[in-house]
Amino acid sequence: MKKTIAVVTTSRADYSHLYWPLKDLQAHPDVDLRIIALASHLSPEFGITVREIEADGFPIAAKLECLLSSDTDIGMAKSIGIGVLSLADTLGQMRPDILLLIADRYEMLAPASVALALRIPIAHIEGGEISEGAIDDAVRNALTKMSHIHFTSTELAKQRVIAMGEEAWRVHRAGAPSLDHLRRSKLLTRAELEAKLQLDLSRPTILVTYHPVTILSDTTVEADALFTALDQVTDQIIFSYPNADAGSRSLIDRVEQFVKQRSNARLFVNLGSVTYWSLLQHVKLMIGNSSSGIMETGSFALPTVNVGMRQQGRERPQTVLDAEPTAEAILNKIREAASAEFTNSLRGTENPYGDGHAAERIVKVLTTLPPAEQLLMKRGVPTGCK
Repeated sequence: MKKTIAVVTTSRADYSHLYWPLKDLQAHPDVDLRIIALASHLSPEFGITVREIEADGFPIAAKLECLLSSDTDIGMAKSIGIGVLSLADTLGQMRPDILLLIADRYEMLAPASVALALRIPIAHIEGGEISEGAIDDAVRNALTKMSHIHFTSTELAKQRVIAMGEEAWRVHRAGAPSLDHLRRSKLLTRAELEAKLQLDLSRPTILVTYHPVTILSDTTVEADALFTALDQVTDQIIFSYPNADAGSRSLIDRVEQFVKQRSNARLFVNLGSVTYWSLLQHVKLMIGNSSSGIMETGSFALPTVNVGMRQQGRERPQTVLDAEPTAEAILNKIREAASAEFTNSLRGTENPYGDGHAAERIVKVLTTLPPAEQLLMKRGVPTGCK
């Protein structure tokens, strides 16, 4: 009998990481893949990115509306509740053999909670990492303790998960599946990118990916320094859309105002994973506070200025320069990142987040798991012991 594996995706960000695991699960003869798309995937405001999933050839088992059109933390909390209500019916009817979740978005608390109540084993990708400046950190750790199988990106993350009391046999270092794009996806050439985006990438270009800092009561307070610094940058600037968090609409408004005043600045709602990865090959540097600036730029030896506290504590490749959230500090790091001395020092950079083979490792484990009864019964291991 085929094993039914349900996969939840809530946004363009996690879908770009899940693409190759989904491809390999879809192709596996012993897997009945069920994709559940919810939250910002279905939002016109965030580009209706569910269409990208369907265009990639994935049938979607369920589309669940749960994202409130809000810009507050109350809206985020209510979206979790709506997600629970929707997923209770969907997962209650589907009853998959295992539910696959990824990363640390707050929406992922909904499927994890429902699966726990329904006794559906959970596999989780990218646990054991740290991002102290966002509620993502607590969400990630909660998902780890609610899950039964773990796929970590780094060896240190694997050891952290085991130190949380998870049995060692349940924890697998797979690498970050987003890096599989570098090895398996056909990235766009500069000419193809220029035609698609209607930009001249022979000009020095900076990619800005910046999200609300959800651990702060004012989630966009650090953005003041970023925009003050960007006002003094003359290079062409490409902005990607922020996550659907409290404060994201405020950030979007601010970017739109910035773009109106700058002829060499553009905002893209949804670049798509292959386009985004392709840009990392051709831009001068990246600025922001996104995990992609930590996890992915190392594979391109791309200088990255990480702003503020959002990614505090996360393992970094040598491509990353951390800047305090002041305009002066950000501009100093931009100058350092663009210097020949720094860019030359990045030759031969190794990315601690993996080698582009994550999907095959994940699928091998998921298709050879013991029965649910064995997965669900977690043995308590003293913290720090294997």
